[in-house]
Amino acid sequence: MAPRWGRVLLKLSGEAFAGEAGNSIDGGTVARLAKEIVEARTELGVEMAVVVGGGNIWRGATGANSGIDRATADYMGMLATVMNALALQDAIEKAGNQCRVQSAIHMAEIAEPYIRRRAVRHLEKGRVVIFAAGIGQPFLTTDTPAAMRAAEIEAQAVLKGTHGSVDGVYDADPRTHPDAVKFDTVTFHEVLTKGLKVMDSTAISFCMDNNLPIVVFNVMQHGNIRKVLLWDPPIGTLVS
Repeated sequence: MAPRWGRVLLKLSGEAFAGEAGNSIDGGTVARLAKEIVEARTELGVEMAVVVGGGNIWRGATGANSGIDRATADYMGMLATVMNALALQDAIEKAGNQCRVQSAIHMAEIAEPYIRRRAVRHLEKGRVVIFAAGIGQPFLTTDTPAAMRAAEIEAQAVLKGTHGSVDGVYDADPRTHPDAVKFDTVTFHEVLTKGLKVMDSTAISFCMDNNLPIVVFNVMQHGNIRKVLLWDPPIGTLVS
């Protein structure tokens, strides 16, 4: 079976790296995610880029609420994403695929600077590319940088991997509302007007303006990265 998309950007939350144990970075969880990413690259031939969050280590909004300047707190969050990116890079390379981390904040000793053409060339050569540190600007979640990087590398879809057993977009939080209704498909306009929890509104508007579909799915379910790429049968929720 051929995958539906040839080049995608996978958005992973930092909390997904913590695993069930709740550790800041759970080695077993990262290794499993890396294995599935490498399988998608090598077995399906999909060019894979990844954006990771840093919420398992630090959240800018939480730091701001504790009295730290918001811009400073957000920069600290960007550094947390770099830590997650390095952990994922190590796991991907141990799983047998070359990988590069590109950071929006200059730190040449541990990561390449973000250069769009270089990132695309890495993808064309079969390497996984991990984008870290957002876009280097505070006051943004990692959702918006994920959408922007996806558009820049001409990805065909953003795959938004969720955690905590949520397997798509619902009209309410299914963890607290057992009668919540899941959407198989939903439009960008409906997401914005109904306030559905997909990505932040800036990211949704950007994807809508650039005709970039989003698939929301449970990345913690083993095998789901492969399933969402093959899309037969569809899983999660397609936002377009």
